[in-house]
Amino acid sequence: MRMLLRSLFPLAAAAALLGAAEIPAPEMQIDPAQTKVEFTLPDVLHTVHGSFTLKRGTLRFDPATGQASGELVVDAASGASGSSMRDRRMHQTILETDRYPDIIFRPDSVHGKLAPLGPSQLQLHGQFIIHGAAHEISMPVQVDASGGQYTATANFTVPYVQWGMKNPSTLFLRVSDKVEISIHTVARPAPQTSELRP
Repeated sequence: MRMLLRSLFPLAAAAALLGAAEIPAPEMQIDPAQTKVEFTLPDVLHTVHGSFTLKRGTLRFDPATGQASGELVVDAASGASGSSMRDRRMHQTILETDRYPDIIFRPDSVHGKLAPLGPSQLQLHGQFIIHGAAHEISMPVQVDASGGQYTATANFTVPYVQWGMKNPSTLFLRVSDKVEISIHTVARPAPQTSELRP
């Protein structure tokens, strides 16, 4: 018995050290093919609807601390609303996509508990980078976990005029100085890669 305890002691000590070590947060990959980034801009006559394309996205977060990292990168030049004249103005004078080709969200914290199965309500905080400037935002995210993947929907408001972009309003057409953004996406755990040993 004494010999058995002596042999188990190093294993217990190693387990304790591993448990105390910092474990990297798991990484989630956002699927661009299953991601919709949509915008809504109200005006006096009608509401403008459009969309953007996601280039890539990753998210890492630690459930114990709520710390998060990663980024979602949207192709600014992909923005389309169904009107070539309106879209040309959006790209040339408002977003200036030649100078600022990416719209980026970099999360830094997650509030709320992510359920392994079924619905969860989270609050995602981070930096939203558009038109060359970073802005602090917090957005509610509705998540549904099923079949090893997470379907998420987020909605937030971008006060683009307050953030330094031009208002496209004219004498005869008045639009809101805020645009509503909706993101619907699917995330999956990133594949784990094993280290190659000589």
